[in-house]
Amino acid sequence: MMNWSLMKMTNSESPIRLQKYLARAGVASRRACEQLILDGRVAVNGQVITELGTKVQSGIDSVTVDDSLVLLEYSTVILMLNKPKGYLTAMSDDRGRHCVSELVPTQDYPGLFPIGRLDFDTTGLLLFTTDGELGNALLHPSFHVDKEYHALVQGIPTDYALKQLRQGVKLEDGITAPANVSIVKRLGSNTVLSITIHEGKKRQVKRMCKTVGYPVLQLHRAKFGSLDLGDLAEGKYRVLTEAEIVSLRNAARMDSLPQ
Repeated sequence: MMNWSLMKMTNSESPIRLQKYLARAGVASRRACEQLILDGRVAVNGQVITELGTKVQSGIDSVTVDDSLVLLEYSTVILMLNKPKGYLTAMSDDRGRHCVSELVPTQDYPGLFPIGRLDFDTTGLLLFTTDGELGNALLHPSFHVDKEYHALVQGIPTDYALKQLRQGVKLEDGITAPANVSIVKRLGSNTVLSITIHEGKKRQVKRMCKTVGYPVLQLHRAKFGSLDLGDLAEGKYRVLTEAEIVSLRNAARMDSLPQ
């Protein structure tokens, strides 16, 4: 029987919603945990639960998923990877492509998964965690966690194109939120832009730039919230410090999430 044990809590903590408990334990994102409950795969004290409003208390209630015990124990783990090109943001791939899971110690941290995704050819800062709730919060657009990208675009954008990027670009799935955009440098006939967004639309930066007439040639994520890569070499990872984890939790306003 698998033992999920990924985050510390104490018996004195208040009861929390079952899906939040599961997400904190790193079982999956909160939305995916809700589906596990609705599918009848979660039991509390031996009784199958299908009501999303059910609350449980760590250290008192026994929670299982597919008959595997789910425990909340010691601290959340968050890793930072400097992702190279040529890796799929996934833990496995049935087509045999290289995955980012090959670059981080999954055997040491059961339940580790990437927070969001970077395209196969995109490089830079990618976070991993064992805390499904935190991962979900960091990606939710309502929490406005900034992600800064450096995009090498074809050509030299006009002032009007830069204004469009800053004010919002109409894409097929809606208008993008305002972004911070500046020119980093010019490389011959091309330009490196700094683009900071807080949304997570699929391939958003690439689609924004293409829509205003300046397709992306190379894309690199430089920052996630207050975190940057520093001197972390490409293809390498490091474990975040407790202070950095606190900073991310503050950025995601974890205390504002419903219990």
